Amino acid sequence: MAETKREIERKYESDDSALPDLTGVAGVAAVLDKGVAELDATYYDTADERLAAASLTLRRRTGGSDAGWHLKFPVAPGVRDEIRAPLSDTVPRSLAGLVRSRVRGAELVPVVRLRSARDVRDLVDGEGRLLAEVSLDAVRADRLTGRGGSARWTEIEVELADGGDPAFLDTVEEQLRTAGVRPSASASKLARALEETRPKKERRAEKAGKTTKAGKTAKADKNAKPGKTTKPGKTAKAGKAAAAVQAGLAGQAVPAVREPSSAVAPLTAGDHVLMYLRAQRDALVELDPAVRRDLPDAVHRMRVATRRARSAFRSFAKVLDRAVTDPIGEELKWLAGELGVDRDQEVLTERLTAALEELPRPLVTGPVRNRLRTWSRARGGGSRRRLLAVLDGSRYLALLDTLDRLVDDPPLLGAAAGEPSKVIAKAVRKDFGQVAALVEEALGRPPGTERDVALHEARKKAKGTRYSAEAAAPALGEPAADLVRMMKSLQSLLGDHQDSVMTREALCDLAAQAHAAGESAFTYGLLYGREERRAELAEAALPEAWATVSGAMKV
Repeated sequence: MAETKREIERKYESDDSALPDLTGVAGVAAVLDKGVAELDATYYDTADERLAAASLTLRRRTGGSDAGWHLKFPVAPGVRDEIRAPLSDTVPRSLAGLVRSRVRGAELVPVVRLRSARDVRDLVDGEGRLLAEVSLDAVRADRLTGRGGSARWTEIEVELADGGDPAFLDTVEEQLRTAGVRPSASASKLARALEETRPKKERRAEKAGKTTKAGKTAKADKNAKPGKTTKPGKTAKAGKAAAAVQAGLAGQAVPAVREPSSAVAPLTAGDHVLMYLRAQRDALVELDPAVRRDLPDAVHRMRVATRRARSAFRSFAKVLDRAVTDPIGEELKWLAGELGVDRDQEVLTERLTAALEELPRPLVTGPVRNRLRTWSRARGGGSRRRLLAVLDGSRYLALLDTLDRLVDDPPLLGAAAGEPSKVIAKAVRKDFGQVAALVEEALGRPPGTERDVALHEARKKAKGTRYSAEAAAPALGEPAADLVRMMKSLQSLLGDHQDSVMTREALCDLAAQAHAAGESAFTYGLLYGREERRAELAEAALPEAWATVSGAMKV
């Protein structure tokens, strides 16, 4: 069984071969000598180092107190989640699954061996509680592939105790700097080992500005065409516009999806659209492990990435050939459906539970809470196992490969070379016009099923328009950002209405089950009436909300 540990640490270099005196660090009552541990770690990656390119490390280590398999995911600078599994001869299945979106069908092989003599000190407070562990590591690195060599170095590592205050590391660093110690130039031992054990020929080529390995690029070619990438599935650096796109994807929490990248800042309409699509491809790949780990909101964010990509295909049909993108869109729709099985049931259950909690106790007749729990489990049973099987399946992995090929060799049409402020703005205006038509159609229908369906269609289009405005924000600036906010507000109002429709359907199902079991259906009827009222309020608020949106938006 794998376990997860949040690791907060800093690495340093020194010209001295000994640890500085840390007895003067504020809050430290004693520095305890814990002796020297001999560590032997073999790091695994694909032959083209895909994990290293994504700042992931997978190792098998013996020696020390935590021998076993370790997989590390970056969370923030100096912060990583370390997922551990017991020692075995082969990569544990639990860890192999977490890197599958990166590795796909490639084999994980030993790439580097690190042997370290670790001289450990514990920094403790006046009550003997551990504040941090400080170690002096004498490291020998040997590359296990190709014609790589060996390297040796000494480094200092300071790791915060579990639950400790990260500010304490600043205090330790101040003392270390006073002693002449400097922060390490490498983010990890593996990164340094890979760099220093590479064949000299490769290092010389990189200094000359040439590509050295798959997933590794050197200096950007000044003549590189906008929108082109350097290697399959990988791109170089992005510029300010990429940051603007990522800002438009606010709400994607840990793990943070890194900003998309290209050799130069986007110039054409095609550049902007491809930058946005790369961000969605990257989101799928990077959120995959979070979904497998069942981290909060990971499924929802991954599902949103599929929707954003599909929306871009539809909105920018003058930029990308839909004969190519439509089949990909269907596969994304399939994936969104698989991701949504658990999510939709979870949202519905949360809404029903919250509504039930609002009722005075005398109005809850019969075993309503028990029936709700049973109903929810029955509808959601086995969905997580099914989702994990989907993520391990060939169809999903083929979709990731297809998205790589799409952004690396895009089916660009003539409009792709056009001015972004014209081509992209035209696409967004078209989307907004479709929202307007759907909202007006819904408002013209009498209350009932037909209006419910029309409002749901308007909601879906409002969501798609919000996504196209996100993609347009780097090119169009504040007007597109305003449209994102307006569409999000409209989508929220229409979404509450649709949630009410779905909740009433669920209440009918629950009431029928209760009646068949001889239970009172009173409470379900009461909740149904309240949901009807919520829908009525949403419909009543729509004309004014739409008047505000249609009067304010000028994209």
